[in-house]
Amino acid sequence: MNNSSNEIRYLTPPSVEVKKKKYCRFKKSRIRYVDYKDAEFLKKFLNEQGKILPRRLTGTSLKFQRKVSQAVKRARHLALLPYVTDLLK
Repeated sequence: MNNSSNEIRYLTPPSVEVKKKKYCRFKKSRIRYVDYKDAEFLKKFLNEQGKILPRRLTGTSLKFQRKVSQAVKRARHLALLPYVTDLLK
């Protein structure tokens, strides 16, 4: 037996998640206008079901999150993006 029986030994050390600093990609790239006709770019802000991802996941600022959501809604209206889907990406 071990002298220190209360010591826990791991085969692999427990991973500690290092959170990346979230940033607004629009402010970083100095984008002023979110184009609703660019469906591939707007897909980055949608999950697999086609729902708009929240700010806390994307790191987008409030000002640009509003512009993104408006652009996604316009693209959906013109059938550039689906309203609901299975496995969008």
